[in-house]
Amino acid sequence: MTAPAQGWPELASAVSGVAWPPLSTGLPASVLALAQQLEHTQWLTPEELDVRQRRQLRELLAWASVHSPHFQERLHASGRSIGALCEAGGLAALAPLSRRALQGDLARIASHAVPADHQPTGQISTSGSSGTPVTLTRTAINQMFWLAFTLRDHLWQRRDFTATLAVTRANLYDDRALALPDWGPPASTFFRTGPAYAMPINRAVDQQLDWLLAITPAYFLTYPTNLAALLDEIVKRGCALPALRQIRTIGETLAPALRERTRAVLGVDIADCYSSQELGMVALQCPDSELYHLMAEGYITELLDDDGHPCADGAVGRVVVTDLHNFATPLIRYDIGDYAQAGPPCSCGRGLPTLRRVMGRERNMVTINGKRHWPLVGFHRFRDVAPVIQYQLVQRSADEIDINLVCSRQPDALEEERLGAVIRAALGHPFALRFCYFADRITLPASGKFEEFVSLLA
Repeated sequence: MTAPAQGWPELASAVSGVAWPPLSTGLPASVLALAQQLEHTQWLTPEELDVRQRRQLRELLAWASVHSPHFQERLHASGRSIGALCEAGGLAALAPLSRRALQGDLARIASHAVPADHQPTGQISTSGSSGTPVTLTRTAINQMFWLAFTLRDHLWQRRDFTATLAVTRANLYDDRALALPDWGPPASTFFRTGPAYAMPINRAVDQQLDWLLAITPAYFLTYPTNLAALLDEIVKRGCALPALRQIRTIGETLAPALRERTRAVLGVDIADCYSSQELGMVALQCPDSELYHLMAEGYITELLDDDGHPCADGAVGRVVVTDLHNFATPLIRYDIGDYAQAGPPCSCGRGLPTLRRVMGRERNMVTINGKRHWPLVGFHRFRDVAPVIQYQLVQRSADEIDINLVCSRQPDALEEERLGAVIRAALGHPFALRFCYFADRITLPASGKFEEFVSLLA
């Protein structure tokens, strides 16, 4: 299949006195050139992508073998040469890099030098929502890929840059609701955009909805849990967002049921993405399906089963990623702590590998009799039993789970008993349950990312 003919929106020139053809300089010019290359590489076959990935892998490993003491030890322990690791399937001989190792041995993992043309570098810190916060160095090249992949997302989804964008998220640079003249980079770097509005995620849901009704956005970016709460408020009020064209979700696991409910309530689709602070944009939702395309131009992404073997289509495995372009902090076979479901070749014709869905982190799995499972706790049945608005389950020990709830009224003893029966039956274990009630919302972590199930077991 060949690429469909798609024109880009008209570019804005960054060079004074030049209106057409538009020109960019410096980093924007490099990002634009990379984004235009990505328009071609997405149509390469999986085999062609693999060859190119392994060519870049050789460059990365050669650098790390000289400048990263930690990688030197891993390379020696593998018993393989760099050439052997870069052969088809050869990378599997290298032991994965754990998040805990990245946290505890960063000075030896980081390179002692960075290529001059990868400068400048910058520090990034994860939120620690996984329980293991990490700080590391990324380069200008990493930033270039982040911007180009974000631009790819806009172009894939054929967004109208002249329309209004609304954003609710954590870690805004102001704790007030903001009115901004444009969408910000990379969109505003290359295109004339409409205005953008931003509100901190910790604002009450009714305030968020009042704000959305006032600004009437065409596009809305938020976290899935926040979206679910907004849908409840919209249904409660019987209102609508008639100008809305698409919702963009980030930061949390997106459940298929939330996609369906969003279509039913608002009549729009969700475009989700999978990213991390350490790596950048790992996967984007296909514009023609709900599969997630892995950004193969920037990463080698493996899905591994419990024995370390690649997962077949439909199987769930650990996400292990090699960032092909971070020469400052070489993340080579980095076990990020996430789980995802392997996907098939996409019907769109792009050669980029796919995920069916991102499942969550290891700490989002329940432990029963020493074995971990994805929790199926009958969430969809909660409202049939009691007036539940928001919920969170926290496993504190092998046999104890806290049930954190926000309800329109506090359930009575019989409703609590029925909720407990739903949870125990779905989990298949007679957990001791402790019900804890919150008045408005369950407290968010600093990251603003909410997890419906959290295991505190080591």
